[in-house]
This record gives sequence, C-alpha cells and structure tokens, in this order.
Amino acid sequence: MHTELSGPATLPGSATLPASGRPGPGVAAGADVTTGELELEERQSLRRIAGLNTELTDVTEVEYRQLRLERVILVGVWTEGGAADAENSLAELAALAETAGSQVLEGLIQRRGRPDAATFIGRGKVGELRDVVVASGADTIICDGELSPSQLRNLEQQTKVKVVDRTALILDIFAQHAKSREGKAQVELAQLQYLLPRLRGWGETLSRQTGGSGRGGGAGGGVGLRGPGETKLETDRRRINQRIARLRREIKSMRTVRQTKRSRRSRNGVPAVAIAGYTNAGKSSLLNRLTSAGVLVEDALFATLDPTTRRAAAEDGRVYTLSDTVGFVRHLPHQIVEAFRSTLEEVAYADLVVHVVDGAHPDPEGQVAAVREVLGEVGADGVPELLVVNKVDAADEETLLRLKRSWPEAVFVSARSGTGVADLRAAVSHRLPRPAVEARVLLPYDRGDLVARIHRRGQVLSSRHVEDGTELRVRVDAQLAAELADFRA
Repeated sequence: MHTELSGPATLPGSATLPASGRPGPGVAAGADVTTGELELEERQSLRRIAGLNTELTDVTEVEYRQLRLERVILVGVWTEGGAADAENSLAELAALAETAGSQVLEGLIQRRGRPDAATFIGRGKVGELRDVVVASGADTIICDGELSPSQLRNLEQQTKVKVVDRTALILDIFAQHAKSREGKAQVELAQLQYLLPRLRGWGETLSRQTGGSGRGGGAGGGVGLRGPGETKLETDRRRINQRIARLRREIKSMRTVRQTKRSRRSRNGVPAVAIAGYTNAGKSSLLNRLTSAGVLVEDALFATLDPTTRRAAAEDGRVYTLSDTVGFVRHLPHQIVEAFRSTLEEVAYADLVVHVVDGAHPDPEGQVAAVREVLGEVGADGVPELLVVNKVDAADEETLLRLKRSWPEAVFVSARSGTGVADLRAAVSHRLPRPAVEARVLLPYDRGDLVARIHRRGQVLSSRHVEDGTELRVRVDAQLAAELADFRA
C-alpha cells in the first residue's frame, strides 16, 4: 500500500477544514469581517481527533507520517547555556506542539555535554522516559532537536511509541497553515527533503526482494522466490525523488514571477519595506495597524506563511510597499530556509527591514540573534534594519528599561493599543532611501498628473504657485528626472 504524495502531509491532530467559506459561529452574521478573520475562524474550527491508534504497524514511513499527534511528552537535552535557556527552549517546543494540535503532558530535560549518538538522551534516560510514557498514557514523544534516522528508530523501538523531532513538528505546522499554491509547494518540498533520508518501514513485508534474476539458488533465489525487483521503500524513494524534482521546477517558475513583480516596482522607483522577526512577535498585527491590511492575526506560532504586500505612504507622501514575511525561530530547519528561499529573498531585496521583537518574551535578545542568523543565510544581513520592540503593553518595566539601554535606536510600540505607532511611521519615513536627483521644475496647471507622480515616487522639498504653474523643488529617481527635463525651471 502506498500513500499518494500529491500534497503536504500533516502530523498533529489536523482535521479537515469546513467546506464552506462562510464565517463560523464566532463571527456575527452580516458583520463586516476581514479575510484574516475568516481565516482565523476556519483555522480554529480544527479539532484534534481523540482515540486514534498510533501503534507502530506494518506501514512505510510515508503512510506512518499521516498518524495524528495526540498526547505528547517533550524531551530536551541541555548542552550549553543556563537552566533558563533550557527551560525557554522547552517552553517554545510546548508552544509549537500546542500550535500543531497536541496535548502536552510532561516535559523532561537532561543535562549532557552533547546528545547521545544512539538515542539522543542516553540509555538510562530512555528507560525513565518509557516509564513516563506508560504512566501518562502518551502516544508520542517530541524531541527538542533534529534527530538522525538511527536515533528516531532506536527511540521508537525502546519506547514503543511514535517519536517526532523539532524539525518534523515545525514542518507539520507549516503544512497546516500554508494557503497559497506557492506556500503549499514550498512546504511539501521541505517535508520530502526531510523525509527522504529517514524513509523506513516495519515488518517482514518490507524486506529486500531479490529481483528477477534467472539464476537459481543462493542469494539469487529460485522458483517462487523471485521478487518484483523493487521493495516498497525503494518505490517510495523513487516517487519522492520524482516529486521533489517536479516541485523544484514549479517553485522556480513562481520565483520568476516574483522577480518580475519586484523589478517592476524597482523601475517605478517604489521603495520596499519588509517586516521580519521571530514567530508570534506581532508582525501581522503591525501590518494591519500600519496599512489596514486585514490579514490573519492569531496568537500562535507560524500563523503567517504566505507573504502579504500592501501599499503605504510616508509622511511626505511618498508611496512604498510594506511586506509581511514568514516568522523565524531558533534552529529553523534548513529545509524550510531552502524551500522558502524565494519568499525570504523579499527581505534580501528590500530597502529597509523592520525587525519586530516581542518585548514580552522571556528572551528577546535571543530572538534577535536567531532572526539575524536566518537573515544572514538568505543574504539580507546587509539591508538597513529598524528594530521595533512590540507588545510594550504586556512587557514589564524592568525589561523595557534594559532593552532601551541595549537598543537605543529601537522604536517601542504596541500593535494592539497603537502606542508608538506614530513614532514608527516617522522612523520608517526617515529611513526610506532618498531619490538621487534634485531638480527645480515649473509644471503647467494642466499637468497635475506629473505633480501626483512626483508626490508618489519622489520627495517635494518646496512648492509654490506662480502665474505659469506650480514651481517645485524636488528629489526624484533618474527615470522620473528624465521625464521632467523639459520642465526644468
């Protein structure tokens, strides 16, 4: 039996979405709702399916990944940093598990110099973990790290329940939240790249078959012993490689479309601002506050996967684009970074990165370091950065004072209440790239279209009305300056 590989697979507690696009009971009938509110209502209608059997059975890994996560135990290995760092990491893993639809029962942390090569947590701890699994009735173990295929296999054999690592968990959340065609293709590619080296199965039916050799006896087999020449695992591996190649071609074509749109904005002299930051830092809320975009806002990790671009205007009237991007996290799987590279390049090609930090998080400095590491991977570390500390209404005063000392240039805001948003608008306007060419022009009163274009694409330094038209001193890009050459004063 084989599982069709036509779309992203999900691990934890994912049920089917409502067939209708109508708002659910949480949205009043006739209310003026945004697209984000509809998406949130749809996402919250997911329900974990209780009582599903997750015993290891005679299935391939492709089919095995379809089993639901239910009641989970978290396991972390503390190798460096303080106890607070280890606890923050496990707390983040718990939030990831709950976002994926799991019920977290317990969390275990082991202090080691490095993870055990065979079982991640060491032989003695495995026995203790098995006792906790039996006592709690858990059916899944989630490890706070990326496990090798042998570690996954050994842990499952000794604990007798399903084992999932941090990477697989993040990939599953991405699979649940992806909406656009590009997002779904990127998630599926990342999942298959992760799955390929871990492909395995259980039971005698997956043993290697001899193939169609005509020689009898020995390893070649004989009458009645010759197999079809390809095991179930080999078939899955071949089909996955074919699917990966196809997805890469599709994503490459989508990347070309994205580059075309980007070059069109660049030709028109429209500056691009990208909102980046740690997951659940409030990036989408900030986009809604600045542009009334109405995108999905949810108190969950990786709520936004599909980038949203909206038009905004600076204080001096110049138009720029503001793009929301996928959130980052510590140890973001390299499969995700690679698959989402075309999307993340929006940040690399931006004129300004608005880096949003959760001021109420226990470790905002760690969040900033994690985001900057990923920005470096996609070549965006050289883009000018504006640090924005969000959720100041939920942060304690001592933390805010510490962050103000550490980041004196940062802007402190609350997307929920609107505190500091005016300061943020001013800071973005101040940091937008200035047009290169300064000119003085006299535009006839019947050329109001040119005046409007100057306000959209350039900067008006001074303006006065005279008998022959409007006299302006402006800064514009080279292309617009050439169009204004006949009106130079």
